[in-house]
Amino acid sequence: MHALQALQAIVMRELFKFSRQTGRLVSALVRPLLWLAVFAAGFRNVFGVAIVEPYDTYIPYDVYIVPGLVGMVLLFNGMQSSLAMVYDREMGLMRLLLTAPLPRPWLLFSKLCATALLSVLQALAFVIVAALIGTELPLLSLAGLNALLALVCGALMLGALGLLLSVYVKQLENFAGTMNFVIFPMYFLSTALYPLWKLQESGAEWVYQLARFNPFTHAVEWVRFALYGKDPGAAPYVVLGCLVLFFVVACWGYDPQRGFGGLTKRGGGAG
Repeated sequence: MHALQALQAIVMRELFKFSRQTGRLVSALVRPLLWLAVFAAGFRNVFGVAIVEPYDTYIPYDVYIVPGLVGMVLLFNGMQSSLAMVYDREMGLMRLLLTAPLPRPWLLFSKLCATALLSVLQALAFVIVAALIGTELPLLSLAGLNALLALVCGALMLGALGLLLSVYVKQLENFAGTMNFVIFPMYFLSTALYPLWKLQESGAEWVYQLARFNPFTHAVEWVRFALYGKDPGAAPYVVLGCLVLFFVVACWGYDPQRGFGGLTKRGGGAG
C-alpha cells in the first residue's frame, strides 16, 4: 500500500505540474505540427509512399510521417524527463525521494510511469490535431487500440532511456550535448521520415544499417503497423527488450553501492 501511494503521488505530482505548464504542451505540439503542416505538405504529392507493408494502397507523405512525428513527441518528452530528473536529483523532489524507505527501482519505476503517461497524453493530443487538419488515420478501430499499446510501450522505452541518460548527465548545461548526440541521431537515423527500403534503394547502406538497429525505428514501426492491423514483426520484442535493458541499467546506475558515471560521488546516491 505504501508503494502504491508513492506511485500515485509521483504520477499525480507530474500531472499537476504539467497542468500548470501550458507552454510545455504547446511547445510539444508545435514542433511536430510544423513538420506536418510545412514539411509534409511540401512533399505531399511529390514523395508518395509506394504500396508496401503496412499499406494496401499508395498513401500521401503526411499519412506516412504521422507515426514518426508521434515518435518525435515521445522522444523529446523522454529526453526532457532526463533533464527534469537531473534537476530533481540535484535540488528537487527526487533528491528526497531517493532517500525514502522504498526500493529505489520502485521509485524510478514510478517516475518512469509518470513520464510515459505525459508522453502518451501529448502524443494523443498531436494525433487529434493532425486528424483535425485533414490527415487520414485509421484511429476509430480495433487497430487503434493496438496502436495505443504500441504507443505506451514506446513511451516507456524512451522514458527508460531518459532515466539512463540522467545517470550520466550530471549538470543541466550538458543537456545540449544530449540533444546533439542522442535525440537527433535517433530521430533522423530511423524510419520516422522515410522508409527503410528508400534508404537502401538510394545506396545509403550505412544509414540503412544504423536505422535497422535503432530502437527508435522499431518503436515507430510498431505504431505504424499496429495502426493498420498488420504484423509488426520483431518490433515489439526490440522495444520491450530495450525497455527492460534501459531500466535495469538505470537502476544499477542509481544504486549507491554499485553506481557508475560518478553519480555516487556527487551526492546523487546519498541514502
